[in-house]
Amino acid sequence: MTQRPLVLIGILLIVLGTAALIWQRVSFTERETVVDVGSVNITAETKKSVPLPPILGGIALASGVGMLVIGAQKNKWLV
Repeated sequence: MTQRPLVLIGILLIVLGTAALIWQRVSFTERETVVDVGSVNITAETKKSVPLPPILGGIALASGVGMLVIGAQKNKWLV
């Protein structure tokens, strides 16, 4: 039995944690209908951004490293 999912999730958390530390803000565009009268629709696009706290990236990075180490050690013990 391998611990491959544990290692893969660890790598994914490392990548996401590093990305969260590099880009500390996620921006997206939201469309909303301003006027909807009969067949006339007027929409507006608003840019919004969500701040990502650095602690979130640090926790994801540390968790990923921990899962990677545990998964690698379990694979080593089973061989």
